[in-house]
Amino acid sequence: MALTLTSKSFFHNTEIPPYYTCDGKDISPELSWENIPDGTRSLVLIVDDPDAPDPVEPKMTWVHWILYNIPPDANALPEDVQTNEFPPGILQGINDWQRTGYGGPCPPIGNHRYFHKLYALDTLLPDLKHPTKVILEEAMKGHIIAHAELIGFYQRHP
Repeated sequence: MALTLTSKSFFHNTEIPPYYTCDGKDISPELSWENIPDGTRSLVLIVDDPDAPDPVEPKMTWVHWILYNIPPDANALPEDVQTNEFPPGILQGINDWQRTGYGGPCPPIGNHRYFHKLYALDTLLPDLKHPTKVILEEAMKGHIIAHAELIGFYQRHP
């Protein structure tokens, strides 16, 4: 069976409820995963928006959340997970607000896609001291043994 990533907060290819965005409480959704491959030493979660700032003419991918060294025996993150609730060993990267932690959807225009990407790695990464997505992806090269995605959409309404 393939690695899967799901959420009770929203379903794949559906709208992310405003509750998890800047228009609501701006808290992280519940995420869970199954079928961790044999040989997995750690997991990585990256949440990003490839449609920034405008889906009609995207110019960048906006990073919303980075977690790495998630233990392979962990199988979920609860809604509104706080740092002190993380399974031991999880480290955080810097999002595009230049801080750690979750930052929910807050698109300036249009309907954006939010990719929740989970990677199974055959290694435990060193402490990269709050890496950006680019630095983390470089460290992951050659170590990805499985990948799963959960995509949600969000558009702000006046």
